[in-house]
Amino acid sequence: MNVKIWGARGSVPAPGPETNRYGGNTSCVQVTTEDGTVIVLDAGTGIRSLGVALPNPDEPLHILLTHLHLDHIQGLMFFAPAFRPESEIVIWGPASPEASLEDRIGRYISAPLSPIDVRELPCHVSYREAETTEWRIGPATIQAASVAHRGPTLGYRVECDGSSLCYLPDHEPGLGVSLADLDDDWISGFDLARGATLLLHDCQYTDAEYPDHVGWGHSPLSDALVFARRTGAERLLLFHHDPLHSDDFLDAFAGRAAGRWEELGGRPEKVELATERRVIELGAAAPAYAHQQATERRP
Repeated sequence: MNVKIWGARGSVPAPGPETNRYGGNTSCVQVTTEDGTVIVLDAGTGIRSLGVALPNPDEPLHILLTHLHLDHIQGLMFFAPAFRPESEIVIWGPASPEASLEDRIGRYISAPLSPIDVRELPCHVSYREAETTEWRIGPATIQAASVAHRGPTLGYRVECDGSSLCYLPDHEPGLGVSLADLDDDWISGFDLARGATLLLHDCQYTDAEYPDHVGWGHSPLSDALVFARRTGAERLLLFHHDPLHSDDFLDAFAGRAAGRWEELGGRPEKVELATERRVIELGAAAPAYAHQQATERRP
């Protein structure tokens, strides 16, 4: 599988000269299988650039939403395929007893927040509530499970071509408790991430910042690293960067992450921070520069 990051920022877009290198767009990841099937994980502002770059697909385009916080759906109104009559789009997301997935998305794509209503989009769009289930999209097997975050939230696992990707962009498995003291069965998202080839995991806060944000639905560095080590993930991509964290801040943060990962018994080249437009080929050897960069950044 080919994995491309179109947005790795959390909470709110953060464009500007101080965030150019890691990127300011919010959550959006493109997964492309060997046969050309495209699966989009979340529809933050990064999906706008994806839509411009994406050729007109012959097959339905599947968008998997983890949840409906604005930073994960804000790009839908600016997604070029949604305005092509020939496009077929399937939007997956968490179920809620409050309202259907379509109606909940329609609260954003409607007046006064949008000049058009979701039902006026010219594309052929359908909505499917994933809940906690498993299904196939082309050659890929998709698994969804509820995870710890505010409001109905799913994590996803995509398996194809002998590799697996686990996507947990908004996740707080510790909730203020040490993960080292919890049994596997009590850790949110554990089975979803177990043995993943690549784990994309929330790491919005430093350990020093986290005590002021317990219960907000995001992880500190220590929890993200311990979660990845305990689940046996082969590679870890730290995701959902705080909008207040500049490139220089994240450079130092990456160095600390590599050092801490090594202390936990991992190889430092197997952990890095998500960077906008970064492409990762699962199954291929990790690029040498990832280890070099981490070593250079380590304070």
